[in-house]
Amino acid sequence: MSGMGDGYVGTAQDAVRIRRLEKQREAERRKIQELKAKTASAKGQPGLLQFGSSTSEILETAFKKETVGLVTREEYVEKRVNIRNKIEEEEKEKLQKLQQEEEELQLQKRRKRKIRGNSRLSFSDDFENGSDEDDDNKPRKIGCGKLGKDPTVETSFLPDSEREAEEQAERERLKKQWLREQEQIRNEPLEITYSYWDGAGHRRVIQARKGDTIGEFLRTVQQQLAPEFREIRTTSVENLLYVKEDLIIPHQHSFYELIVNKARGKSGPLFHFDVHEDVRTIADATIEKDESHAGKVVERHWYEKNKHIFPASRWEIYDPTKKWERYTIHGD
Repeated sequence: MSGMGDGYVGTAQDAVRIRRLEKQREAERRKIQELKAKTASAKGQPGLLQFGSSTSEILETAFKKETVGLVTREEYVEKRVNIRNKIEEEEKEKLQKLQQEEEELQLQKRRKRKIRGNSRLSFSDDFENGSDEDDDNKPRKIGCGKLGKDPTVETSFLPDSEREAEEQAERERLKKQWLREQEQIRNEPLEITYSYWDGAGHRRVIQARKGDTIGEFLRTVQQQLAPEFREIRTTSVENLLYVKEDLIIPHQHSFYELIVNKARGKSGPLFHFDVHEDVRTIADATIEKDESHAGKVVERHWYEKNKHIFPASRWEIYDPTKKWERYTIHGD
């Protein structure tokens, strides 16, 4: 390598720095040759500089052109000083221009190193000292490639405002749909078989809706029984009781509530309002009979007088939180 003796020992960084300086000198030589070629084509025209000669030669050539003919001593000295100053200024401008170009080149290299460094992993094996000083036009290989998102990673647990808004909208839609369906169910007709109980049963059938409360049902029953039973005409709805499967159902509960909750009483289900018997030919003690009995409508006054006598002695107030033993319907 030029510029180094046989005994020179240096690091890889020193070798890179020497190569860079040689490239710079070679670039300067090329620029000077280009300037020589330009000035050679313009030789014979008036000018100050003729490149290819030393500074003294340039000065003498320019001075001869400026002092053709007779001149005084003062003019001679003045012209020579002016020419020297102009040549020095042009040399200084050329040097500044070369320094500026060198700074711009170094800045571009630093930017390229920064961009390439960001695309590498810090422990990449192919990132070596001095590799950034190589020819910029030489293609580079990045062992680990660019970092990016892995589409196979589960991200559903991360917060996502757009996804949450969609899920909230879907929940609202399902909620409205469910409410509409339940409202339709509440308006469905329901046929109820009951007995007016005054010591003996007087069975009747009446039409209601699944969404009706027990109080609304008893008001309809009073209207149905009033023409036939005088005591019903003179009593109020609050003084009528509805007893189903040995449980007194309070007025605020609805048939829809009993049906949806699959409520059951002491002697049968509270969500069946017709009358049927278990007609299985083979009895199974492990499966409770599927029988539904007609509910009873009684006056509160009658109940208070006879609550110590069967069947009123078995009756209890319905409590939704109280669970009776498991009730199994055959076939479920």
